[in-house]
Amino acid sequence: MLYLIYSQDVENSLPLRKVARPAHLERVERLKQQGRLVIAGPCPAIDSDDPGEAGFTGSLIIAEFDSLHDAQKWADEDPYVLGGVYQSVTVKPYKQVLP
Repeated sequence: MLYLIYSQDVENSLPLRKVARPAHLERVERLKQQGRLVIAGPCPAIDSDDPGEAGFTGSLIIAEFDSLHDAQKWADEDPYVLGGVYQSVTVKPYKQVLP
């Protein structure tokens, strides 16, 4: 089943993101290689593809997991969680209707 993982950043998270980003992207890339990733990316803090020093306010991942428990466990072990980038993480079942 698909699960939505929405994470909200702490204030001024950009320096923390920069440190944890390589390990975070490595985990997301593994989901992609396994054919389990639908979409992933950050939410810019301003209306721009490249927010620069404004940074990001959170991230969204939609991916396939065996259960809500497995999706939550994966999210809890994210380097952004461990590195203090996220202040909260929400994991929910997701049903893709379109496309």
